[in-house]
Amino acid sequence: MTGKQEAARWGSILVAQRAEPSEQVDAGHVASPFPSAPPDDEDELIRPAVEGTLRVLRAARDAGVRRVVVTSSFGAIGYGHPDTERPFTEDDWTDVDGGVAPYIKSKTLAERAAWDFMTRQGGPMELSVVNPVGIFGPVLGPDHAGSINLITMLMNGDLPGVPRQYFGVVDVRDAADLHLRAMTSPKAAGQRFMAAAGDVVSLHDIALTLRERLGPAAHRVPTEVLPDEVVRQAAESNPAMRETAANLGRIRHLSSDKARLVLGWAPRSSQDAVTATAQSLLRLGLLRDAPRE
Repeated sequence: MTGKQEAARWGSILVAQRAEPSEQVDAGHVASPFPSAPPDDEDELIRPAVEGTLRVLRAARDAGVRRVVVTSSFGAIGYGHPDTERPFTEDDWTDVDGGVAPYIKSKTLAERAAWDFMTRQGGPMELSVVNPVGIFGPVLGPDHAGSINLITMLMNGDLPGVPRQYFGVVDVRDAADLHLRAMTSPKAAGQRFMAAAGDVVSLHDIALTLRERLGPAAHRVPTEVLPDEVVRQAAESNPAMRETAANLGRIRHLSSDKARLVLGWAPRSSQDAVTATAQSLLRLGLLRDAPRE
């Protein structure tokens, strides 16, 4: 298909490549299964993540792809460790034996498998990896990432309060920009890059940002911090809350300095990212009682 974009999908894995024989060919690997609740069998997540990643890499190598950019996760960096004030960086790896959730384990094992493949079977092909934190930013429609549901619930007033939860934020537009930089910069070959707007923020801070920036449109957003025991009790009957309950008060500091210094990446702030998320939900009429523009 000379001169055209090709795309091939394996489950939740997407590869796109330029097919001009005279041009360099690049590929991107995007996504792994992300359930709303933990699966009964962790292999429901681990096998598609690992096997899908390896299928992409084999196909890319066999097609003469110059470089593959794999979308991993901060989940492959900062979990399974004792509490620490030191920020996590690309030099760190999640300890999969440290009692981590199946999704975290799947992302870690998939990225480990990718680097191992490159060492053993990659040939001249190059690999770069982007490790995003929670992805926010403007949505295009009702089919969107699970992280957006958090903003939806806040804006709809579905939560009686906010848990003591901390996480990193990145705008989807900045995550996409970092993928392009990882694909095109000679400095990115063989490197991992954290995609985060800054250090972690609390869910309480996000709620306050929505209230401050959106005014009356955010009148349902709760600002009271829920007691930990209330969240733990809710998790006993709601599997989707178990990961939140297990991480109450856990602060995993992080640094995305490498992407900024090596690739010149300049992301929006966490506050701008979550505000853009809510504004798009309002604009598209995706919130309760919100008029569609």
